Amino acid sequence: MSCKEYAEKIITNTEKVIKGKRKEITAAVAAMLAGGNILLEDVPGTGKTVLAKALAKSINCGFKRIQLTPDLLPSDITGIHFFNMKEQVFELRKGPVFTNILLADEINRATPRTQSALLECMEEKQVTIDGENMKLEPPFMVIATQNPVENAGTFPLPEAQLDRFLIKLTLGYADREQEGEILSEAGYSHPIDSLEAVVSGNELPQMQEEAASIRVNEAVRDYILDIGEATRTHPSVILGASTRGLLALKRMSQALAAVEGNSFVTPDNVQTAVRFVLPHRLICRGIKGKDLIEEIISRLKAPTE
Repeated sequence: MSCKEYAEKIITNTEKVIKGKRKEITAAVAAMLAGGNILLEDVPGTGKTVLAKALAKSINCGFKRIQLTPDLLPSDITGIHFFNMKEQVFELRKGPVFTNILLADEINRATPRTQSALLECMEEKQVTIDGENMKLEPPFMVIATQNPVENAGTFPLPEAQLDRFLIKLTLGYADREQEGEILSEAGYSHPIDSLEAVVSGNELPQMQEEAASIRVNEAVRDYILDIGEATRTHPSVILGASTRGLLALKRMSQALAAVEGNSFVTPDNVQTAVRFVLPHRLICRGIKGKDLIEEIISRLKAPTE
């Protein structure tokens, strides 16, 4: 089965519980194929946690959830060595980070010290406990959620941590027709309870390898470079896209091409990917990151055949 077929199965399965958000679901699946982490930012009740759970349940692999709070300690995420009085030895009690898909709910409610405990896991795919490095079993990714409206008792993510998220997604409210469908289907149990896996955990690394092998020709590579340069030279930009940001843009573009069943990246893939990959990495003055990206896309000449 091809990467496109696997991706379509995950998207279709997730759409059973997240109505009318195919574009956002496709972007989330592409981010998984690119081996990246996802930040879901939206107001309460729009389906952030449900989307994360639905993606995890669609893939038959390990899944754990952390509800982040100000009193949570880094060791509550990574784990600790404790002394077993009966055996008279120190033993490792692994934290929830030892899984395949980790849902970090309301990440901006954790203190900076606890937030930083996730940095090594997200970037290096490893954990350090008492000076001992432990690799996390692939595949591993973090799906984090945050509420942008309520600021009391929150700790905004610093730029260094935002840069670790491959994409940032906003679901928004469902339209009237889709909301009516959700109300009609709502019963005693949540639809996600009956959701079953459609892809095994062993197949995800194969999909990621296929996505990474998608060809990026020189013209498309230069287009990515042009976008990066435009974010750094724009008069309203304080901090433009980093090299890591452009690498993320390339990986996301390859993953989107794989989802479409293409063997090469098109300028359209880059234009779709950049709307999810770069806005949260930019620091702008007097303009939102997403609006600046739209301006750059409309101004730059895309390569043609």
